[in-house]
Amino acid sequence: MIKLSLIAKEAGGYLIGEDCNILRVASVSEAGEGDITFLFSKKYLEYALKSKASAFIVTEETKIEGKPQIVVKNPALAQARVLRMFHQEKKEKPCISEKAVISKEAVIAENVTIMDFAYISSGVTIGANTVIYPFVYVGEDVKIGKNVKIFPHSVILDSTEIGDDTIIQPGAVLGADGFGYAFNGISYEKIPQVGKVIIGKSVEIGANTTIDRATLDTTEIKDGTKIDNLVMIAHNVKIGENTVIAGQSGVAGSSSVGNYVVMGGQVGVADHIKIGNRVMIGGRSGIMSNIDDDKKIAGIPARDYKEWLRITAYIDRLPEMKKTIDQILKRLEKIAGEKK
Repeated sequence: MIKLSLIAKEAGGYLIGEDCNILRVASVSEAGEGDITFLFSKKYLEYALKSKASAFIVTEETKIEGKPQIVVKNPALAQARVLRMFHQEKKEKPCISEKAVISKEAVIAENVTIMDFAYISSGVTIGANTVIYPFVYVGEDVKIGKNVKIFPHSVILDSTEIGDDTIIQPGAVLGADGFGYAFNGISYEKIPQVGKVIIGKSVEIGANTTIDRATLDTTEIKDGTKIDNLVMIAHNVKIGENTVIAGQSGVAGSSSVGNYVVMGGQVGVADHIKIGNRVMIGGRSGIMSNIDDDKKIAGIPARDYKEWLRITAYIDRLPEMKKTIDQILKRLEKIAGEKK
């Protein structure tokens, strides 16, 4: 049970109405007495008006009459902070399972948790308070920082480096060989991939995402970047700080993505492309050429977002436009025939 005024302080907002006690957080359609819910879009207003929730978290645009509410400027940040108040992160008790396989040459700091059936190779270093869940494979000479979480069935291959406070979701594969082959006239010969992967601090890598080792140097994901599930990062790619990449996107070899980039789902980036800082890329876009800083783009091939909107509007009108053009051509043919 938490006072609404305390929730307002944590959410960075101000309170309107009675300072009541809140038991839990619920969706606007499911909330009942004692619950707090979120109303960040007017399209859910009818649900809010019917809701039995004791309080709401709203924006200046979605305030409602007669309800205790917290008004915030940053809805996503408020939601994250309020959910953390009611749902404390699970903390594993430090222990190293006898069922884990751990090389005698591994260096393990204090308060590390390594669960059943994890495999830790020689030359591995693991920082304090890190948690490695069951069935994780950690290859030779891997460096894992402090407060890292590596969830089940993830594979961390040789020489990969993972910074402090990073989260690796289930099934991720870091450090697999890059897709490199040379054609000899008859078949393809594999190009050895002898580089490595470096993951910065406070990075999150989604479930079943793959990040390939570099051919020679490094594939690098810098501090604060968040990568969704089912994303493919190829060899020698560089991803900047605090960038967000949504699911099913792919970045081809030797491309670079700047800082504070937002990449929608199913975006494809061709090889050797350079994307600047603070770029916003719409979902399902195809990036075929370099992009300067601060651009907002979409489409296949990607272009200025406003231009893409105009083109999309024209595409919807193409059948009508073709019909009009056909009619004009028939009239022109008729006029030309009459002049003969």
